[in-house]
Amino acid sequence: MKGGSGCLLWFEELMDISSYTDEGQDIYVRMPASELGRLNINENHNLDLPFVEFRRITRATSNFSDDNKIGEGGFGPVYKVRIARGRATNSVKRLSENSNQGMDEFKNELSLIAKLQHRNLVSLLGYCIKEKERILIYEYMPNKSLDYFIFGTSLFLIFSHFPKTILARHNILDWPKLYNIITGVARGLSYLHHDSKLRIIHRDLKASNVLLDHEMNPKISDFGMARSFGGSQTEANTTRVVGT
Repeated sequence: MKGGSGCLLWFEELMDISSYTDEGQDIYVRMPASELGRLNINENHNLDLPFVEFRRITRATSNFSDDNKIGEGGFGPVYKVRIARGRATNSVKRLSENSNQGMDEFKNELSLIAKLQHRNLVSLLGYCIKEKERILIYEYMPNKSLDYFIFGTSLFLIFSHFPKTILARHNILDWPKLYNIITGVARGLSYLHHDSKLRIIHRDLKASNVLLDHEMNPKISDFGMARSFGGSQTEANTTRVVGT
């Protein structure tokens, strides 16, 4: 830069660079791309959400071992972890390189669900961005998703005979539990559509995106395809087909 001091390197304590010139000088700081990505998300969406270091996640998942893997969806694999000793178990969603959901969907889910609080919506607890890694950390839902109990078999098995494991799954869903799941999903949707600060349409609601806690209470998850509306807005157009 014309009139500047050139490139300066610091290896010890920081110093006051104003002593190098009386007229002032612009300073440019080189940062890793991963840090820039993290800053951009925070600046754009004003997240009040913990950033979790990638090394903590790799250590908690035993370097994303299949032994800790509990499922896989359109986003990528999901792992059961305990991020810190003595804390509750969490679920880690890792964006797969082959995932249909890219950075836009990742940012969308991160910005929307971080601002939502409801007993029938899954809680987002943290996130991680490092180079090509995109990771979301949720509360752990021990009873998996609703489709595990409803569609845990093929049509052939439905119309012929059920294995004992399949029968056991269906017996768990008696009418009181089904009613609780139905009303819980409805309450979650009502909150999204009418009562939250952001009016949100999920656009990908299905059995696999309804997670169940230890008491079989439902929580809506996966907001990668969701869309927010203005407070008085009642309709909008979309330019692509989304959802299942």
